[in-house]
Amino acid sequence: MYLQGSLQTVFDALFTVGAIDPVLKMDWEKMSGEMKSEPQRLQLACASLNSCGQDLSRMVEILKHMDTKSVQFVALEVARELCEFQDRQSLH
Repeated sequence: MYLQGSLQTVFDALFTVGAIDPVLKMDWEKMSGEMKSEPQRLQLACASLNSCGQDLSRMVEILKHMDTKSVQFVALEVARELCEFQDRQSLH
């Protein structure tokens, strides 16, 4: 499942709850493996955030109540989707 809407809004919500810096310091290859072994965790987190539309304050509240691993998975998913978007843009 992909995040819907503005990746910037999701990034801003992640930044607000302090999730970005810790994820930048993690082993992304290891975390990617964990994401693949627990796809339901990422799907549930994305569905919760997608239900917010572009409401930053709702996203922040959802992230505050989400378990740490799910928040980390969302942060990595934002990075992955942003990279895919940039790759598509540079091909045109």
